[in-house]
Amino acid sequence: MGRFTTIATCNLNQWALDFEGNRDRIVESIRQAKAAGAQLRVGPELEVCGYGCLDHFAETELYDNCWIMYEEILANKETHGILLDIGMPVIHNSIKYNCRLISYDGKILLIRPKLYLANDGNYREMRYFTPWCKPKYWETYQLPDSVARLTGDHSVPIGDCIINTADTRIGCETCEELFTPQSPHISMALAGVEIFTNSSGSHHELRKLITRLELITEATKKCGGVYLYANQRGCDGDRLYYDGSACIIINGDVVGQGHSFSIDDIEVVTATVDLDEVRAYRHQISSNYQSARVADDPYHTIDAFNVYMCPSAHEFDPMVTPSNRRKAVIPEPAVEIAKGPACWLWDYLRRSKTGGFFLPLSGGLDSCSTAVIVHSMCRMVYDAIKAGNKQALQDVRDLTRIEDFTPDSPQAIAKELFYTSYMGTQNSSKETRERAKQLASDIGSYHIDIDIDTIVSSVVSLFEVATGKRPVFKVFGGSSTENLALQNIQARLRMVMSYLFAQLLPWTRSKPSGLLVLGSANVDECLRGYLTKYDCSSADINPIGGVSKNDLKKFISWAETALELPILRQFLDATPTAELEPTTDTYVQSDEADMGMTYDELSAFGRLRKVEKCGPTSMFIKLYHQWSQPPYNLSARQIAEKVQRFFFFYAVNRHKMTTITPSYHAEAYSPDDNRFDLRPILVNPYFPLARKRIAKLVDEIESRHTEFERALNSVE
Repeated sequence: MGRFTTIATCNLNQWALDFEGNRDRIVESIRQAKAAGAQLRVGPELEVCGYGCLDHFAETELYDNCWIMYEEILANKETHGILLDIGMPVIHNSIKYNCRLISYDGKILLIRPKLYLANDGNYREMRYFTPWCKPKYWETYQLPDSVARLTGDHSVPIGDCIINTADTRIGCETCEELFTPQSPHISMALAGVEIFTNSSGSHHELRKLITRLELITEATKKCGGVYLYANQRGCDGDRLYYDGSACIIINGDVVGQGHSFSIDDIEVVTATVDLDEVRAYRHQISSNYQSARVADDPYHTIDAFNVYMCPSAHEFDPMVTPSNRRKAVIPEPAVEIAKGPACWLWDYLRRSKTGGFFLPLSGGLDSCSTAVIVHSMCRMVYDAIKAGNKQALQDVRDLTRIEDFTPDSPQAIAKELFYTSYMGTQNSSKETRERAKQLASDIGSYHIDIDIDTIVSSVVSLFEVATGKRPVFKVFGGSSTENLALQNIQARLRMVMSYLFAQLLPWTRSKPSGLLVLGSANVDECLRGYLTKYDCSSADINPIGGVSKNDLKKFISWAETALELPILRQFLDATPTAELEPTTDTYVQSDEADMGMTYDELSAFGRLRKVEKCGPTSMFIKLYHQWSQPPYNLSARQIAEKVQRFFFFYAVNRHKMTTITPSYHAEAYSPDDNRFDLRPILVNPYFPLARKRIAKLVDEIESRHTEFERALNSVE
């Protein structure tokens, strides 16, 4: 007849240190899971305190606050009648652990610490926690007095154990453990566990979701079983956006999946599965003879025979229907760029309680991309309000300070919350000015068009008065030093003006709050250092600081049609230029010419340097194998020059990354020095030993080519 159970996992938009708000979202997710008939509810990693508390995890008060909130959850009768898997940190024997707490009817069954901690890239879990180093090992944890009085138990098991209900076995993994070579689900499956929970704090990165889903589906294809994946979703208070995508998978097939990008604070994903399918699937796996070996090293089981995961197992219930298999939803990168940073911006805006965003809109592709992401945010908020999201409506009213505001379009939201400005100089073109003006009109931003020549001229004149010398641009006979200084002063004055307007523009409209200044430097320009320190790249937050130029082009191409913005074609067709130098009959400033490398090349350099961990010599070798072939057909010497040029500018500009604007993390080769990419600020930019090694390789390659050509000519 089938052993049907309904189970629930969720995406929660938790906020670091927002203990009471996090509690309320947890309780509401439990209510929704129960309303759907679920027997088990799984939540994200560290959901009580928020995943991104960082060095606050060193404070014992944080752990006290978590227990206060968890006690209130246990005491709430609305959370009874369902098995709960809730995440929070726990101190045991003076050691801090990242834990899952399993409870039923207000009684704690198990505290399960994380075995393997995430400690690379954006993660520093071993800075805060200690891994539970002994698989299948457990101890006794003494509960806080108030919790002991509530539950009637003074202690509970803590360790790597499994839950033995009346009709199945349940085991826990936590985030990173899924990604490890010897994941716990393998040994748990061999010990008879049929339902696996994974509570995660996994951040968004372009094209990462497919890897995550492949790991989960392969785990259950190999071992059989039901896998519930829960995740944080939203901005937890830092540079990361957690992309949700909670899912339920049985024997390698998806039966439930949540959204990756949404401004809803709570999303509960449920599915009804037949545990007999797990048993039948495992019966077909010949390697299950390995399960006999676990008898020599068994798990400690926590008996919970009052918990029935399949309450209708012995009677036919026509109302219980197993969930259908479905294809996993994996957004294309353009959609990820449109929605991930947009959700991140919305969380940042509503939680900071500021009056909106200010963006210097130059008429180029980068600032255009930032503006379109804000437009995407406005569209998502508007759609949520239309769908009845009361929290989104209240947030909009709080931010606009208009009590009865009900937007009738995304542009109506932008009109109140988004400010843009074109800050032109004598080097600016009519085309960029018009593009910026038209885009601002199409997306509904409050736009001002100004010239800052008088300010630039005043600063240069002040320098002339002080020194007796007046710098001129290179095209008029000036030196490279003069040329760079004159470009930088324009860029830096735009930053100063941006903050002035961000503080005062709302005041001119009788609005009390200031604005957050948005940056618009892409990841490739940051990698190359092709930006002025403390120019418009210096802002409060930057939604595209982790996105490559190539991906931004694809995003704008997608948005032209998907977001109905035909003006974007003009941005795509325009030559990228900073417009900081005069244009003459023989010279037009170009970004790629200024950088001495193309954006395609920068992406290749970035991935080899960060993702594949290449130094100059190994990068040259890898690129020689790629770029000496069609369609590139570059010589070894040309490739060597490109690699050396990249490492020189990467090194001399590394100091800029120490002050770079906090950016949305989206790309695996981000050079963000604040946490993701820790490298020395000062190194020899010539990399002399590497240059010698590369030169030797180039000579050897050219020598062999010469010998080959001579041999070929002699044959002819």
